Formats: sequence, structure tokens, C-alpha cells
Amino acid sequence: MSDSPGATDKPCPQCERVLPLTDFHRDRRRVDGLAFYCKACAAARSVASRRKRGIAPQRRSPAPVGDGLRWCPDCEQIKAAGRFSHHLYQGQRPAQRLYGGTREYHLRRRYGIGQKEFDELLAEQGGVCAICGSPEPQHVDHDHRNGSVRGILCFNCNGGLGQFRDDQSRLAGAITYLRGTTWQRVLIHPGVYQMCSPTRGRPPSPSS
Repeated sequence: MSDSPGATDKPCPQCERVLPLTDFHRDRRRVDGLAFYCKACAAARSVASRRKRGIAPQRRSPAPVGDGLRWCPDCEQIKAAGRFSHHLYQGQRPAQRLYGGTREYHLRRRYGIGQKEFDELLAEQGGVCAICGSPEPQHVDHDHRNGSVRGILCFNCNGGLGQFRDDQSRLAGAITYLRGTTWQRVLIHPGVYQMCSPTRGRPPSPSS
């Protein structure tokens, strides 16, 4: 198995096959440095997630495209590569024509919702971040396992969930850690508070 030193293969939990390590994408976040699923299963899961979010398959040329040529999905014709502009506006034209703008295109392509659904969800949250309550959040939070949209978050909260990998045990551990290290107001007498730290009085660490 790949968890053992010098391993040359690894099991995929989806297809239940034991495959060479080269059949797995690299993932530095995991202990063994490899993705959880094999490349084939990861690709199939990605396609299934995109379909569930309403994202249509990428359109491709029905005929082989030779050297020096490119297929235009807008007019569905094969043309000389020199006739294609590299300017950003060229890439924005289909988004503008099909979705009314790049923002709508981005939302539908990545999350399967439009600006209308975004605004409705944000209104349900009172116009603030679903976690910290900061006004006018702009980031869509979604479940990476199934692609479903969970809420609208500010930049910091959305990034924080990503850093904690949506793992509730990690988040709970962070809360426990803060409760044990952060100065807090403690009621010591009716109407009287004192700032206390749970670490107060501990002996210094060996490195201090």
C-alpha cells in the first residue's frame, strides 16, 4: 500500500482496484502525497458533479482539427488559428451572448446558479456573511463532495473553511484551542468582570 515506505501501488476506494501510484494525481495535502481516488474515478466524479450543477458538457469539434487550425464553439466552424484573437474581449463575447455577462457565466459554470439565485440566497441571509455577519459578501460556498451550494460568505470565512478542509473536527479543535489560550472576560462578582487567560500561571515552555 502507498502508506508504507517504498510502496508501488495504492487502492482506489471507488473502483476498489489496486493501481500503480502513477494512476493517482499528486496531492500534497494528503499524508501519502497522492489523491484519494484514482485519475479515472476522479475524472468521473468531476463530470458527475458538473452535471449535477447543471453544467453542460464542453463542446468539441465533431471533426479532427489539423495543425494551424482551431474550432470555434461560437459559430461551430474550423478556421485558421490566425483568425482567432488572443484579446480578453474575445473570450468574453460568448459569456456575454449566452449568459449576459462574465459574472453570470462564472456563477453558472462553477456553481450551477445564476445572479438571481445568488441574490435570493444572500437576501435569505439578511445581506450578510452567513458566518461572521459582515455586509455584502461575494463568495459562493459549496460542498466539495457533491457540488451543492451552502451559502454566501465573505472572503475570510470562505477561505477559512477551505483551509480547514470543511472538517468539523478540525474546526472544533480550533475552538477548543482558542478557549484555552485566549484572554476572556470572566464574571467574578455581580457586575464585575476580570480579564483572565487559562494559560496564566503556566510554566514557560522549554523554548521560551
